[in-house]
Amino acid sequence: MVAVPRVVVAAPASGHGKTTVATGLLAAYAARGLAVAGFKVGPDYIDPGYHALASGRPGRNLDPVLVGPELVGPLFAHGAAGASLAVIEGVMGLFDGRAFAGTGPAGGDPGSTAEVAALLSAPVLLVVDVAAQGRSIAALVHGFRTYGSGIRLAGVILNRVGSERHEAILRDALDEVGTPVLGVLRRHDAVAAPSRHLGLVPVVERQAEALSSVRALADLVASSVDLDAVLAAARSAPPLVVEPWSPSSPDPVPERPVVAVAGGPAFSFSYTETVELLAGAGARVSTVDPLRDEALPDGTSALVVGGGFPEVYAAELAANVPLRKSVAWLAASGAPVAAECAGLLWLCRSLDGAPMCGVLPADAAMTKRLTLGYRDAVALTPSWLGPAGTRVTGHEFHRTTLSVPAGDTPAWAWRAPRPVRLGGGWHHALPGPAAPEGFVTGGVHASYLHLHWAGRPGMARGLVVAAARTLAPAAAGSAGADRPAPGREGAACG
Repeated sequence: MVAVPRVVVAAPASGHGKTTVATGLLAAYAARGLAVAGFKVGPDYIDPGYHALASGRPGRNLDPVLVGPELVGPLFAHGAAGASLAVIEGVMGLFDGRAFAGTGPAGGDPGSTAEVAALLSAPVLLVVDVAAQGRSIAALVHGFRTYGSGIRLAGVILNRVGSERHEAILRDALDEVGTPVLGVLRRHDAVAAPSRHLGLVPVVERQAEALSSVRALADLVASSVDLDAVLAAARSAPPLVVEPWSPSSPDPVPERPVVAVAGGPAFSFSYTETVELLAGAGARVSTVDPLRDEALPDGTSALVVGGGFPEVYAAELAANVPLRKSVAWLAASGAPVAAECAGLLWLCRSLDGAPMCGVLPADAAMTKRLTLGYRDAVALTPSWLGPAGTRVTGHEFHRTTLSVPAGDTPAWAWRAPRPVRLGGGWHHALPGPAAPEGFVTGGVHASYLHLHWAGRPGMARGLVVAAARTLAPAAAGSAGADRPAPGREGAACG
């Protein structure tokens, strides 16, 4: 049983100020001396970084689509252990999630904030941008309060309020529908965070500025939100009858192979549970920053490279020739290499013309088109990840394209959405024909697909087992990183 006080920060739609309020709440309560834990609904990697900075502990994701609804409570219990308060930031609008996939248990889409709030029996704070609203706020909030099932609206935080008169109109309207106002943020109180083509700039790329922003958010929320009332609402959440999730494998690999995990500004997209699962499976996990480190960690026998922004740092990645050679040698040795999205691009021959590691026979380039959405995929080629036919649900999120989208032994196939006109606008709705994607070659598994490994913990153990089998040759390659990889891979990185 888990009795951590908790509250969900939701909104009618994206852009209303959820991240501002959630991060500010975490920072404000932390400044009061409370142990706080931050969570993000959905697959987003960037917001949890700001939560981590505000709370002083890892930010985590709760995504019923990626891990299954049954794991949301256990993952929450694991991440909130030792906390006096948990703040869960929602995704999009309260009832928005994976569209065209049925209805979730709370009346929203699967993977919606409403579904997570219901699974956690957590009260909801609705953040509403009221810059262009008056009494209509009552109709909007009344609709959100009464729609769906299993959702309890604890109150509203008004964002971008224009004046005292504006605030009075809003409060009077909400009082008529019996909804308390727990906070008021003025239009001029905005705290800006820089963004780029995939959202906010990650914390790791702007540590000093991000810390300053988080401190400003703490001050803003502390002066604008009734923290005592929010805490009382959070404490009204009933105990959860769940067992905390554990990353520990019942049969850890005794050889304790070194698994390098790429990090730093270029590769900052990773779920906290990935490293925990690798360690729980018996790995010694070591971080490598491809913008700084010229060699893999000593004894590396496997490599995990997640998502990020390699296109922003293509020149710096290209200039790190020793590390590119080391990665190519490791891949050629047969050691397991897991590469998702940005990792896939780094393993290509080139990215926007800049030379990369040359492990894969493809060239990558930025485009103006955003590819985004959940994917139900089936493995076409057996690997350490699992046998052919393994089915997973992942997430795709990028603006790049490959000259060769799949190798002779592709990683996955899925039916990607194709644009369909509905209601006068274009929506990526109905799935098109299945197409192969990604690469499986030797121990390399590279794809655009982001996976939350907690949903399939056997993948982490499969990689660690494969790493243990390649301990000797991988260690030799790590120690001699300047040794060219045999065949095409070595030539491409030279």
